[in-house]
Formats: sequence, structure tokens, C-alpha cells
Amino acid sequence: MAQRLLYGVRDVGFAPYGEYWRQARRVCALHLLGPRRVAYFRRVREQEVDALIARIRHEAAAGGAVNLSDVLICYSKAIISRAAFDDGDYGLDGDEGGEKLRRVFADFQELVLASPMREIAPWLGWVDTLTGLEGKTRRMFEALDGLLERVIADHRSRRSGGRQVPADGEVDDHRDFVDVLLDVDEMDKDAGLRLDTDNIKAIILNIFAASTDTSSTVLAWAMAELMNHPHEMRKLQDEVRGAACAAGRVTEDHLDGMPYLKAVIGETMRLHAAAGLLIPRETTEDTKLLGYHVPARTRVVINAWAICRDPTAWERAEEFAPKRFVDAPVDYSRVGLDFRFVPFGAGRRGCPGAGFAAPTMELALANMLNHFDWASMAHGGGRRQGTPLVDVSEVFGLSVRLEAPLVLVAKPLSGLG
Repeated sequence: MAQRLLYGVRDVGFAPYGEYWRQARRVCALHLLGPRRVAYFRRVREQEVDALIARIRHEAAAGGAVNLSDVLICYSKAIISRAAFDDGDYGLDGDEGGEKLRRVFADFQELVLASPMREIAPWLGWVDTLTGLEGKTRRMFEALDGLLERVIADHRSRRSGGRQVPADGEVDDHRDFVDVLLDVDEMDKDAGLRLDTDNIKAIILNIFAASTDTSSTVLAWAMAELMNHPHEMRKLQDEVRGAACAAGRVTEDHLDGMPYLKAVIGETMRLHAAAGLLIPRETTEDTKLLGYHVPARTRVVINAWAICRDPTAWERAEEFAPKRFVDAPVDYSRVGLDFRFVPFGAGRRGCPGAGFAAPTMELALANMLNHFDWASMAHGGGRRQGTPLVDVSEVFGLSVRLEAPLVLVAKPLSGLG
């Protein structure tokens, strides 16, 4: 299904290893998601965190209960929308636009892992029509393709009106993702990399789906685990509020002074690897693994969820214990430093967006804990002996998410606007 939904796998995540993949990944790692780009979008992250806090405050005042799962998806979507599309009006703003986009990407994440009968046996394609899979796929793809077509056409129109490729041949880091990809196409023609409209659509879709889902999922899991471990919640709130007491809000300048915040997010990603199964790989040559012969061109699926819970690698592997990452810090913004901990993959197929995701998650979690105290709806804000406040049952898909929406009571702290 990825072949169909990603324009013949012209993206970065699913594209086969080869010259196109190497060049496309270089563009993502250097020009779209590299350190300079992460620094440039700091203003966007801080503005969207302010909007996140304002929305939680509004919903708490209106009814007391906040559907954090939905709020966090909107937060992640807003950041990646602005990074990818700038501030163009593509019908993504507001509750209606955000909900429409959320549904489309939920369908995408479900369908990209689907196994249509036509891919198993082409003559069984009628089964996909009968089950509704064919129609659902077509409608979802048309919605996404139409959006991306409008975005790219708008950017090309603006460029033809005077917005040109930088004269010095360097990609301008002050542009959104679509403009950068159009710049790269103009500058890299002689280097052999051509990015037509479908290439750009596939890369943007890849980044958009992965970024929105990963960050919001990790944040929801972190809040769920902190609710079930009030001692860890208090410890992290003390750290955050101590660092931000003078400013009243957490900015990215504060984050390096919050080791426990990083430990909580690291432990959350270990216990609930956002991508339970990494994108399939293919061996390029014959090899031996644990005594087994693995032929070249074998499809290999890495179970990141199992690796991160391996009891031979982790003490008390099934427990939420952030202290393990205080005693032995792991920089989750850098991929592949510890093969026991692979939430973003490892090696040359590791996720190039880890450095972009890290401040997105850290800033949101720190501010939610700085501005609010939190209680559970399930038990009226209290804990029954031996019963978790929040159900942490999992549902597997493109990401490993909470089975039920995370609905909590937010109690604003006085004096923090």
C-alpha cells in the first residue's frame, strides 16, 4: 500500500536504498530537519506552545475536562503545518480544518500498513472493493493529493512572482519545507537529483505524517505515565517550576537545565516506542544472524517495542522509571547511539527528524506541567488502591497509541497567565 500512497515510494522512509534515497535523505537531514532549521523554527514552537496552553486553559474553564489526545495532535499538526507550508491558508486552521486533517492522516496511518488482497493476488482485487478498502483508500488519497497539489502550486506561483532561488546557491533556511524542496530541485539538477511534484508530495507527506503522530503520541504517553506515578509528576513539576519561576513560562533557553524532563521523555519513548515496528528494511547481501543464513533482498522488520522492553538489556524493563536516564543519560535527539534504545531507529535508515521532535516534545510537556496541576476524570481526581488513574492499554498501528483518548482535569496555577 505504501507504493500507492507515497507516489511509488518516492519519499524517504519507504524508498528503496539507492542514489535517489541517499540524495533525498541528505536533503531532509541537511536542509529540512538539520540543526539550523530546528533553530529557525524555535519561534514557531514557542508560539504554538503558547496557543496550546491557552487552549487547555479555555477548555478547563469551559467544562473542566480536557481531551489531551486531541489537543496534542492539534499542537503537533500546527507546528509541522507552519514548518512545511508557512502560513498559507489551505483550510487547515481552526477546529474544523484541524479535525478534517486529523481524520485524513488517521486514515493514512491505518492504510499505509494495510495489505490489500490485490497485492497478495491481483485477481482478488474485487475483495478490496467489497470490503470498502478500495473506496476508502481512493477518497483519502484524493484528499491528501488535492491539498498537496494546492500547496505546491501556490508556492510555485509566489516564486514566479519574484521569490527566486538564493543567488549564492545556498538553500535559504528561512523558508518553509516546500520552498526548500523547490530550491533544491533548481540547484541540484546537475548533481542528478530531480524533485518533480510527486517527489515533493511524497517527502512532505512522509514528514508530516511521522512528525504529527510521533510527537503527540509520546506526549500523551508521558502525561498518562506521570498521572499513574504522582511522585514522578511532582518531581518533574518541581524541576520545571524551579527553572521557570522568574519567567512564568518555559522557553527553549530553560530546557538544557531540565535533566529530569529529558529523563521522563526518554523513559516514555523506551516504554512506549512511538513506532512499535520500524519501517521494513531489505538486506543488500547475504549475511548470518545468530547462526541463521539471511539471503540478500530479505525483508527485515525491526521490533523497536520489544528491543526497548528487553529484560536482558533493561532492569525492571516493564516499569516506568525515569531515574534510569538520569543515572545514564541518553540523547534521544541523536539517532543510533545506544542499540538498546531505538525509538527513532538507527543506522542510515534512522529518522532524520529526531532533532526536530525533541524540543517540540520537551517544550510542550514542560509548559503543561508549569501552568497546570492535573487530575484524572476516571476516579474523580483520586486513586483507588492498586488501580492506575489512567488506563495505559495500547493499540498498535503506524504508532503505538493509547487505546482510549486521554481526558484529564487541568487546574490552572494562580498567577500564571
